[in-house]
Amino acid sequence: MSTVEVVMIRHAQSTWNAEGRFTGWADPPLTDLGRNEAEKAGQILKQHGYHFDRVFSSRLQRAKTTADIILGILNQSDLTIEPDWRLNERHYGALQGMSKQDLRDKAGDEQVHRWRRGYHDTAPALAEDDPRHPKFDPQYADLPREILPAVESLADTRTRAVEFWQEKVVPELAKGNKILLSAHGNTLRGLIMALAGMTEEEVEHFEIPTGTPIVYRFKQDGTPISWQYLE
Repeated sequence: MSTVEVVMIRHAQSTWNAEGRFTGWADPPLTDLGRNEAEKAGQILKQHGYHFDRVFSSRLQRAKTTADIILGILNQSDLTIEPDWRLNERHYGALQGMSKQDLRDKAGDEQVHRWRRGYHDTAPALAEDDPRHPKFDPQYADLPREILPAVESLADTRTRAVEFWQEKVVPELAKGNKILLSAHGNTLRGLIMALAGMTEEEVEHFEIPTGTPIVYRFKQDGTPISWQYLE
């Protein structure tokens, strides 16, 4: 059976990454450094001869812009970026927008670590009438309100990322199509956890850098083979 590759990338640096803030479903743009990171990722992929058949991203602009910059470097700007909310970052609830360092000072390093990395842990949820709740965001008006989260654990994020993978990516692997997937740290942590068979303890210590392509090799039936960073 022949093999096929999927390139996954955590979006390049956003303004809130640079400021050390919990971001989640908030939608800040890339920094200038982030745009440079995305350009570098595109150049690396170009040097290795990559050309994509399908491109998926989250609905958040930091992921879509990262994919758009890469496609420009590869001379594939005419390829449609297909956004899917299930690739969105983990929803950090009421912590979104807050400084991680301020929270460390108030709640302690261990609590902030659990909020950020714990598999089943969740931050405090948004109130249902909080204007930051995604049910008030016009870009999610096409989705049933009951599926829009007020907060998520990594386990929740993994569930929707794997659902997306099975529905959208596995059929493309069967066709031998090369996929670019531009998403977020927690989305990719949950997805790779499922694909690679990581334990909860392993995934809690698993960190993915911004703007660095991950090449994951599969059999055409979707069976994972191996993955590595492309640097």
